[in-house]
Amino acid sequence: MIYKHLKQIVLLCFFSFLILPTVAQNNPYRSDVLWVATPDHDNWLYQVNENAKVTVNVYHYGMPLSDIEIAYEIGPELLPADKKGLLVLKNGQAVISMGTLNQPGFKALKLSANINGKTYKHHIKVGYSPEKLTPYTQMPDDFSAFWQAELKQAESVPYSVERTFVPEFSSDTVDCYLVKIQAYQKGQYVYGYLTIPKKPGKFAAVIAPPGAGIKPMTPEKHLFYAESGVIRFDMEIHGIRPDLDRATYNEISAAFGKNNNSYLVNGLDNRDNYYMKKAYLSMPRVVDFLTRLPQWDGKNMIAQGGSQGGALALVLAGLDKRITAVSANHPALSDMAGYKAGRAGGYPHLFTKFSGMDTPEKLKTLEYYDVVNFARLIDVPSFITWGFNDDTCPPTTSYIVYNTLDTEKTALITPVNEHWVSTETRHVILNWIKDQIK
Repeated sequence: MIYKHLKQIVLLCFFSFLILPTVAQNNPYRSDVLWVATPDHDNWLYQVNENAKVTVNVYHYGMPLSDIEIAYEIGPELLPADKKGLLVLKNGQAVISMGTLNQPGFKALKLSANINGKTYKHHIKVGYSPEKLTPYTQMPDDFSAFWQAELKQAESVPYSVERTFVPEFSSDTVDCYLVKIQAYQKGQYVYGYLTIPKKPGKFAAVIAPPGAGIKPMTPEKHLFYAESGVIRFDMEIHGIRPDLDRATYNEISAAFGKNNNSYLVNGLDNRDNYYMKKAYLSMPRVVDFLTRLPQWDGKNMIAQGGSQGGALALVLAGLDKRITAVSANHPALSDMAGYKAGRAGGYPHLFTKFSGMDTPEKLKTLEYYDVVNFARLIDVPSFITWGFNDDTCPPTTSYIVYNTLDTEKTALITPVNEHWVSTETRHVILNWIKDQIK
């Protein structure tokens, strides 16, 4: 595993804040204020019942600040704080004791300061024996039977594909196509961008489901896959053309993409009616399409994605034995009912961001769709990467997924990361994928 490189990764990610644009909450791009919070363990990890301390520095225009008041809150990850206080920076820094946990998990330290009339915030999380975290979610006795029956029914849908060349994303080395595929039920479709190396040959294929939301998508961030000799399919799951303008997507998202109207809770009362059923059962039809490409090498089919896409990649690896390897960044939809165990649960945070979710019917449906139950079925090489400061897909649930996997697996842990991965990590993932190609 890549744990041994943890210190170098932390330093690389820290310095990237100083030189690269970022959408992370901590240290916004071109901010006059820089927070530096440093745990007293290099890897940000502690044993249960071991005390953690964090040294806090604040810089304004690159110069350390002294004698400013810092407000802090400490508590279990994504749960209400159990300690609050104020302190004053002395000689440019302060040391805060985060205390400990008596069971595996994560604690969060939230910081804020008023500088020249503006409030600046920061947060950091540390882990306590997270390698011992286990899922709250249980696997139903008929889990595999349910999904095998659903897969068989979905396979009966007539195979129908439309493919349109997209010159905008094509080049001297890559051909790009917008693809429409009938999947799940007759008259239901998913879309995706297919990028293929232009050079002659046979190539491994990657299916890449999307992150959460209803929004435009393009293949631009991952054209380097095809440029490197790997077929890639960037998938859309809603049956909405990915090349519509953003204003149209915003209208659609407002209608069924947010709060209790979100597709992520649509039909949650019954396993047969849940919205994500279409997404799960559409992915094998995309694999059908990829296996029919004359450029496919006939052997290597990899699932890869981040957040919701990471969740879907793991789901597909559990459902479809044609998948030969899987990579997921901070997977969502993982141990979603974990809040019932008194700790953070997975995105979309049904018990803190929505209302009316804690019912027996919804909890039972979640068991059939939670990533941890698909992780129990995965028997191919798996690569998972996540950060500790992620409040969208918390490290608690990423660890739970990783700990649940009982197969050849690799972890790239980047503690400083929030809900993002760097360009460098995207290439690390591709290099790992290439290593799995036989």
